[in-house]
Amino acid sequence: MDLSGIRSKGVSSMNNPVNVRKKGRINVVINHKTIDKVDRTESLFQTEQEKEKHDILSRFETELEKYVGLEEIKRLVNEIYAWLYINQRRQQYGLKASKQVLHMIFKGNPGTGKTTVARIIASFLYEMSVLSKGHFMEVERADLVGEYIGHTAQKTRDVLKKANGGVLFIDEAYSLARGGEKDFGKEAIDTLVKAMEDNQHDFVLILAGYSREMDYFLSLNPGLPSRFPIAIDFPNYTTDQLMEIVRRMLSEREYQLTKDGELHVKEHLRRIRQEQERTFSNGRYIRNLIEEAIRMQAVRLLREQKYDRQALITIKRDDFQFHTSHVKLN
Repeated sequence: MDLSGIRSKGVSSMNNPVNVRKKGRINVVINHKTIDKVDRTESLFQTEQEKEKHDILSRFETELEKYVGLEEIKRLVNEIYAWLYINQRRQQYGLKASKQVLHMIFKGNPGTGKTTVARIIASFLYEMSVLSKGHFMEVERADLVGEYIGHTAQKTRDVLKKANGGVLFIDEAYSLARGGEKDFGKEAIDTLVKAMEDNQHDFVLILAGYSREMDYFLSLNPGLPSRFPIAIDFPNYTTDQLMEIVRRMLSEREYQLTKDGELHVKEHLRRIRQEQERTFSNGRYIRNLIEEAIRMQAVRLLREQKYDRQALITIKRDDFQFHTSHVKLN
């Protein structure tokens, strides 16, 4: 196998994973249970020399550090990188290099990072020469399902052709099975399954949606779960993680939250996480909440006629009017 397929700036191909094509299966089910005492989210490499040698992994670790949580994704990236790198070393000794399927299931509420992670994985797999193009294509039911017999298969094949060489991300994938046996969604599923068998080396398919709905969707298609060897749960963020997102979003926009305001927001988030556990929109809700608070702060400053720098960057408790908020929880 050619060892020069790696995409890395200024890094020798001998020190990086090779272009390993996927045919077998990697059975990785990601969850939040502690498997052992080893913190597998830590970087595989400690010294700067090692990190430079494994530049691709170092860059993606740095990218993932920008996001709150996602420890399981960091582990998955480490596992895929290590697998490809060790395959390269095995080939140097004339040993077989295993091939694995990387289609994935993402389960979780909105705002938990599913789409963001899918985009990162597309870039990562391109850099690793697993995907030839590495582009990210997001579609939904309307992009796949037609209006008459035969139309759906053609629409789905057209989407698959465009996704070739990259990641095809189907959000709310369970909607493909909502219409029952006579619904054209089943035709889309059948076409996707065929493509996964015929072109399993050419693209990665990621199905995403609410956990309960995705479980039901997969139960209706007994042969489907085994075609997606990587299943990742995206749980709701903890209250502390949500507060970290609040701080980061405000900091990015050059605002500061008062201590009183922080306690006020934290108590609100603790309560709604419990009340809206199954449909809470997590990071999406936080973004909308922050943007509403910024608008409320602007109204307050106009009334107070305060325009000094400290006033302009300060978000207070009163800028979060939860009882009259227009922000939806899901």
